[in-house]
Amino acid sequence: MSIFDKARIAILEDKTLWKGWSHLRGITFDFFREGRAPHRLSWEVFERRNASAILLHNVERDTVTLVRQLRIAAHLSGDHAYLLEVPAGFIDEGETAMQAALREALEETGYKIAKATPAFAAYMSPGSVTEKLHGFYAAVTDSDRVAEGGGLLDEQEDLEVIELAFAEALDMVEAGEIVDAKTIMLLQWAALRGSGKSA
Repeated sequence: MSIFDKARIAILEDKTLWKGWSHLRGITFDFFREGRAPHRLSWEVFERRNASAILLHNVERDTVTLVRQLRIAAHLSGDHAYLLEVPAGFIDEGETAMQAALREALEETGYKIAKATPAFAAYMSPGSVTEKLHGFYAAVTDSDRVAEGGGLLDEQEDLEVIELAFAEALDMVEAGEIVDAKTIMLLQWAALRGSGKSA
């Protein structure tokens, strides 16, 4: 039994600090647990919609299809502004997590597939961000690619579609050349299950 099983949180204030593409909330709450005096905390919470990501693995050639795109936060942190990632995006209202993953695969890479294997659902930064990411894996072939991909112009997406050997992508993780968490998680999920011929 955990010391937190009977813990209780009482929200005292939930105010909007900023609202635009996402929603920054200021939360003040009291935290109660046995064996410790109650204490009050004030935290900022970045509210974002849940999202889906998908690893596209060409099983005929043992390659993965990724996209490179602008990430201003990475640039501000001193890293390369264009990160190599699996296709991903927010889950729209009325969509399931899998439907969102399949839609993003088509929009970003041109792969049209009917189904994918759920890999995980995880909070990527639970200390401050509400978003839960749903990861999927799909085995694809060349015949599944029906369009060029590259993202949607009306959403100002500007993506480069890149195909890599599965083993090379894993090496790039180890070398620090792929630094996106969801991409690392999906590549390692697939490798642990022997999805790549070199895994």
